[in-house]
This record gives sequence, structure tokens and C-alpha cells, in this order.
Amino acid sequence: MLLLITSTEPRHESFVLAVDVGTTSIRCHVYDKEAQIRGSCTDKVVPLYPEVGHVEMDPGEIWRGFITVVKGAVQDAGVQMRQIEALGISTQRATFTTWDRKTGVPFHNFISWQDQRAADLVKSWNRSCTMKVSLCLLYFLTRQKRLLAASLIVFSTQHVTFRLAWALRHYTQVRQAVAEGKCCFGTIDTWLLFKLTKGQVHATDYSNASATGIFDSYQMCWSGFLCSLVSLPLSIFPKVENTGHDFGSTDPSIFGVPIPIMSMADQQAAMFGECCFDVGDVKITMGTGTFMNINTEISLCPLVGLYPVVGWKIGSEVVYLAEGNAADTGTAIKWAQELELFSDVKDTSAMAYSVSDSDGVCFVPSFSGLQAPLNDPKACASLMGLKPSTTKSHLVRAILESVAFRNNQLYETMLRETRIPITKIRVDGGVSSNDFVMQLTADLFGRKVTRPQHLEMSCLGAAFVAGLGIGYWRTREELKKLQSTDKMFLPRGANKEGACSRSREYIPVLQSWERALRRSMNWYKP
Repeated sequence: MLLLITSTEPRHESFVLAVDVGTTSIRCHVYDKEAQIRGSCTDKVVPLYPEVGHVEMDPGEIWRGFITVVKGAVQDAGVQMRQIEALGISTQRATFTTWDRKTGVPFHNFISWQDQRAADLVKSWNRSCTMKVSLCLLYFLTRQKRLLAASLIVFSTQHVTFRLAWALRHYTQVRQAVAEGKCCFGTIDTWLLFKLTKGQVHATDYSNASATGIFDSYQMCWSGFLCSLVSLPLSIFPKVENTGHDFGSTDPSIFGVPIPIMSMADQQAAMFGECCFDVGDVKITMGTGTFMNINTEISLCPLVGLYPVVGWKIGSEVVYLAEGNAADTGTAIKWAQELELFSDVKDTSAMAYSVSDSDGVCFVPSFSGLQAPLNDPKACASLMGLKPSTTKSHLVRAILESVAFRNNQLYETMLRETRIPITKIRVDGGVSSNDFVMQLTADLFGRKVTRPQHLEMSCLGAAFVAGLGIGYWRTREELKKLQSTDKMFLPRGANKEGACSRSREYIPVLQSWERALRRSMNWYKP
């Protein structure tokens, strides 16, 4: 006689966990099958400013914050760690440290992507005619597109390249560790992975690597040519893996159970979270900085404004993006709040709408210099056109307008350099919650701009990639069906497709702002 025994233990629901390590906060969300957030936890990131132009972060505090938000989000969801099927990680870009391969102890703080210590090195490199002529000659002889790309590239202080060269020059411990073969280099994702696996895995993914300025996106490897030019030892670099990849599991001693780490990504994860899978799809992430990406599918030669990055590599598929960014979006709004121009960020949109214009005030948001398409690390932040009649509302409007104006600069650069027809524009990040900024952006673009219900798209993108890797979700079409929209911003006078001719109302204001922009450039002399 066959006796069937059925377990009475209830089947546990499973979840995907994702962590986004941003510039001002670390966020963790627990996602269910419908991509709904079941639990969350947030911790602050405190930047350090040891010298003028230096921006750093404490590795110990980043690690403590990471552990805190993971445990806090799981607790908030009311679930157990054993119910977490996979972990995805997205991080702020190009913030790095170096550490001892044996002990895991960092040699110095994280040097932030906002850091300006290598500004003079960057300026010198970009002006180097010898290097550019040599690369052009090599391209003429070989017709290799990557050499043409290298000759055209404009480096910025946000690229790791010259900040890492600076660290090798100024930190004796780092040079000694390199000589002894025990130095590891890594951006935040790499260092967290090293810590989570107790030193077993030293790796990054293609999206993070491609944003460092040291990666050859044509050959899909670290650029030995560039490393030799700026004296960077290849031995310190991590292995580069797919964005969706089994990076190993967290050590059981950390969370009580091993959790598979199934994705790592730069902010490009937001493109995946927004389901921008097709050529011409545009995503604008507006957090501490603004990152505007367009899906180009194939790699582009970098021109004056944009920079080619890997969006993701999953299996054999590589998706390329063209990117422009502005460093001081949320930074400008936070600065205004600290000056007590307003008490609650939610009030800023109403304040801006309460006045018909900025009373001629122009704000230039360049605390960390100006990025694409101007690329001036010596530019200063400035307020111009102040009058006795200027009120707090005028100042707030000028600051919010500057965010939309920088969006417009990036958008025009993108249209001019890629010549790719735009299919859709989606926004995310904390600043995208501001209706004034989003409506003005739509008016300036002459295009419909869509905002999702949940703004942490980098987190969702990391979760989507991790979930696809374990079969939690099966197809990208399934992911598209999980998308939710909060609001669509239509340009004034839009047709049924949400498009119209670009607003001319703001042309005089834009011209005044561009004049202020030029006066802010090259302010800080070497």
C-alpha cells in the first residue's frame, strides 16, 4: 500500500531584492512578482569635503549603510531572508577606491564622481595635440573605429581615469601595494561584491566599466593603450562580467543565508527599469545629477557632447547608449533648501508657478563644473540678475528653470549627435517629482515626457535583470506589462501623439541664461 504524505507547511512567497547606492542615499526595495515594492529602507550617504574640490565617502559608512538597508527592507516587508531569491545592485557611477587584496582594507576613502582634484590633468589631456594627432594617424593607417573614437573623446573629471592616476601619484600605500601585487581597484559595486563574498570575487559589470573612461567599448575590455598612456597598471583592475550574471552569493555570515547576487549595474540600470529596450528610447534620471541616455543599440563614436556607454550585456546581447549628464541637479535644490529658500521640496513647484517669471534672475547649476556639452571643470555656480524686487519665489523659479535648461542642452546635443528618431522619453529620480521642472522640460523638448509611479528606476532595473537571471520574470514583454505611469507631461499645444513644435516662449530667457552660463565658465583658474 502506497502512503502519500503531503506537507502542511505553507509555500513561502519569494521576492527579489535590489539596492541602489546613490550619491546622497542608499535605498533597498523588496519586489514581488508584480514588481510592487513590499518593503523598503533608506540610509543617508554623507559626503566628505577634506579640501576644496575634493569629494569623498567613507567606505566603512557605505558598507554599514548597505547592510542596514538590506536588513531593514526585508524586515519592513515582513518576510524572511530565505525568501529572497536574488539580489541586484546598482550604484552611483565612477566613485572608486583601492584596497589590500588580502585584508580587504581600503587605502583611502572613496573618491567621488563629483570630485575635482584631477581637473588640471583632465584639461591638459584634452588639450594634448600630440596624443590626438597620434591616434588620428593610427586610425588613418588601420581604419579601426575605436582609434577614431579615442581621438575624439573629451574626458571629464567624472571619468575615473585621471582621479585614479592622481591617487597613484599621491598615496604611497597604493603605489607600494601595486608594486607588491596586492592592490585592488574598484568602483562601489566591485568593492561591495568583494566584501559580500568575503574577498572571493573581484569583478564589475560592463555598464560600470564602460563609464570609467578606462574601458574599450569596442573590444569590450580594459584599454591597455590608455592605461599605458596614463601609467595605470592593468593588474589592479577587476574582471568584467555581464550585467546579468551569477556573481556568487553573499557569505552566509552576513545575512544568515547565502543570497545569489545576480546583477550589478551603473545608473544605466534605470534604462532597464524604464523598459527602454528599443532604439530611440530615452531615459532621464534626475537625482543628485541628471543622466540622459538614448538607446543606440550599436556603439557610437563619441563626439563633443555625448559619451558612449554600455547599457547592459545580458548573454551575448550588448546594448549601447549615448549619454550626456549634468552633475548638480539635486545638489542645486538641496543647496537652496539649506539656504532656507523653502522648507519642503514639495513646495518648490507651487513657488515657481506663483510668479510669472524669474524677474530676470539666472542660476547656473555648476558646483562641480559644467559637463556635456561644454565640459568645463573650472566653471562656477552663480546667481545673476538679482534686483531689490527679487523674492524667494523668483530665486526658486530660476533654480528650477536651470534644471530644465540643462535638460534642454543635453537633449539638443543628443538630437544633433545621434540623429536617431526619438521613440519615447521617460523620467525618474527624485527631482522628476517636481511638476514645474517636468512641464517646462516637455515644453522645451516639444515632446511628451512620462513619469512612473515609483521613481527609483535604477533599483527596479537591477531587480529586473536579477529576476530575469533566475527565471523570476521570464521575458521583457512581461516586464513592460508591469510598468506603471504616474503622469504624462504634454507640451502645450501638443497633438494626439504628444508632440508639437518646440516652445519659443522661453527663447529670450534661454538666451539670458546661456549668457550667464558663459560668464560662469573658466572661473577657477589653475
